Amino acid sequence: MSNRRVRVRFAPSPTGPLHMGGVRTALYNYLFAKKHGGDFILRVEDTDQTRLVSSAEQYIIDALNWCGISPDEGQSVGGNFGPYRQSDRKHLYRDYADKLIASGHAYYAFDTAEDLDRVRVMAKKAGTPNWQYNNITRSQMKNSLTLPEAETKARLEAGEPYVIRIKLPRNEEVKFEDLIRGWVSVNTNNMDDKVLFKSDGMPTYHLANIVDDHLMEISHVIRGEEWLPSAPLHILLYQYFGWESTRPQFAHLPLLLKPDGNGKLSKRDGDRLGFPVFPLQWTDPETGNISSGYREQGYFKEAFVNMLAFLGWNPGTEQELFSLNDLIESFSLERVNKAGAKYDHDKTKWFNQQYLRNYSDAQLADLLLPTLEKNQISATPAFVEGVVALIKERAYFVEDIFTEGAYLFSAPSEYDEKTLKKKWNADARAHVENLAELFANLSSFTAEDLENCFKNYLEAKETGFGKVGPGFRLAVTGKGMGPSMFEICALLGKEETLKRMQHSLEKLPA
Repeated sequence: MSNRRVRVRFAPSPTGPLHMGGVRTALYNYLFAKKHGGDFILRVEDTDQTRLVSSAEQYIIDALNWCGISPDEGQSVGGNFGPYRQSDRKHLYRDYADKLIASGHAYYAFDTAEDLDRVRVMAKKAGTPNWQYNNITRSQMKNSLTLPEAETKARLEAGEPYVIRIKLPRNEEVKFEDLIRGWVSVNTNNMDDKVLFKSDGMPTYHLANIVDDHLMEISHVIRGEEWLPSAPLHILLYQYFGWESTRPQFAHLPLLLKPDGNGKLSKRDGDRLGFPVFPLQWTDPETGNISSGYREQGYFKEAFVNMLAFLGWNPGTEQELFSLNDLIESFSLERVNKAGAKYDHDKTKWFNQQYLRNYSDAQLADLLLPTLEKNQISATPAFVEGVVALIKERAYFVEDIFTEGAYLFSAPSEYDEKTLKKKWNADARAHVENLAELFANLSSFTAEDLENCFKNYLEAKETGFGKVGPGFRLAVTGKGMGPSMFEICALLGKEETLKRMQHSLEKLPA
């Protein structure tokens, strides 16, 4: 690390909802900035005006805020290096494109879309399927390098559409050190003359991100692996602008892979396998289609962030549960993997389960209230806390506490078929009748009292738990398995327990 202040940016394009891979990129930038006492900046890169989605920018802001990785400066919060939306900086970029033309590092290209399509078709027929506009083919194209200077000037004055392309040198090695991947070297013969400035007056990503990173004094560019092929071009642009001494260091993050490791994780994989790939629910403004989000599916933001951090990074220890502050303290780019990280939905649920267990019963009872209200269930806070205490070890999500423990809030109307078929008979009925009579005579109805009464009954009858317990559970809860029946009955109370046992004796077959 140099003495230069750490300033990093997350620069998404508002072309749709923010994928969890994008959130991870933002997270790693945030952790790196905070670890080094620096600034985390949100910049919206909307240079591709044809693909903009109206609600995507606000979605990105909301998603980052929910995750707790809010920017120090940038779009929505302001700062001294704004504006932070590229379309609002449109007036800046043309001057830089002109500087490259003046220095001989860029040129005007007048080829129409039809011209380019025609050349690609011809190249394909000639056995070159991936034709590129490069340091060889540009000599046959319609640009300021092949046209007479007077004609170029006349075309420009006539307002003929054009783009500005970078003029790459022939056979030059471009080298840079990536903080994750080590040294990277690419020959310019394997690169093409990318468009830097489009005919609609907007810069492309390649020009805009270089100019903005320079003007915003970005020290480190931490971005996805998909941008690695573009990095040599960006290195050359820093060189051509004379900004090499302030060029940021690069770090290209590994891909998020499908659960089987075969390819990049996509929304389609989530839909197919039943898990979200977006942090928040997304409603497509054009179609109205709704895509699920981690927040709406009941994930704690802390668990989501903890899980994301481990998709490509590890602390080098056995510890897996990290608060955001723990992550800041432990994070380093040196421990980010080069290889892609496979998404594991079961592990994601495990993270949520661990965070759920760290909440107190009272906190979880409060979180459960909206679910109870939605299901029109009224219960005292003490009773809800009792339910939480019994069920939370079996839950992955807060709503699971209700789903798994619904029988605690209302007497059973249905009974587990397997238990009914295998365990309910005349003997089971007699045991429930006997237990109901014994329980009715108890002056104290604690779990301990109930357990002692039950054990004494087994002894007196010279029988085992397996002959009595399943029928007893079925009569009180309607279930075949669950937490301790003595704790359940103590929570329900004497009146409710006896009422349920009597109701089941009337309802279940003799």
